[in-house]
Amino acid sequence: MQDYCRQALVTFSLLFVLSACTATTQTNNSETPSNWHYLFDGSSVDNWRNYQQSDIAPGWTIIGDELVLSEKNAGDIISRTQYADFELQLDWNVAEGGNSGIFVRADERGKHIYSHALEIQILDNQRHPDSKLATRRSGSLYDLQASSAASQLPAEQWNHVRIVFKGTHLQVWQNSVQTVDIQIGSQAWLQALDQSKFKDWPNYGLNTQGYIGLQDHGDRVAFKNIKIKSL
Repeated sequence: MQDYCRQALVTFSLLFVLSACTATTQTNNSETPSNWHYLFDGSSVDNWRNYQQSDIAPGWTIIGDELVLSEKNAGDIISRTQYADFELQLDWNVAEGGNSGIFVRADERGKHIYSHALEIQILDNQRHPDSKLATRRSGSLYDLQASSAASQLPAEQWNHVRIVFKGTHLQVWQNSVQTVDIQIGSQAWLQALDQSKFKDWPNYGLNTQGYIGLQDHGDRVAFKNIKIKSL
């Protein structure tokens, strides 16, 4: 009887360990790198082109592992693929006095990349005049929802941004602090839109899918670790 109980205990223990290992493997697989697609991995700009163009301008250059806007008038760039529901993560670093932005769900129907696309602001909050308005400081949904000061770092420091856009729900975190949480079409959205420069812009922010964009605002800005996954 003792031998039987000992054998049963050993068998049970093995089954428990195997079950735990399987569960761990399944959990880890849900967040493996294969779920992410690198729009910029530090070595190639093949996933990008200029707005309404087929290629990317030479003013966007790779320096080390960074994608850098190193010349003025290089133009805004967009991803070659469109995305609907997604999570986007990247790091950015802007020069003193600098201004740039990250566009989501951009299209090419307007004259400018920002004709319909929502913009997450990149800014030197200490020096650039746009910082006079809270909704135009770094991490903000540009001119619509102000970011928290706790999310903002001085110019020439690396910032990490995470953007989750699912359906009409847009959320943004900058340096692990949530800066944007808004439902497109909600009362809060309509009120913010009515008080913004986009009040009379047709179909602003209403795209259900589109390109990821990076802005040329004439100031040096660098990006790295740009990755995205569809939700």
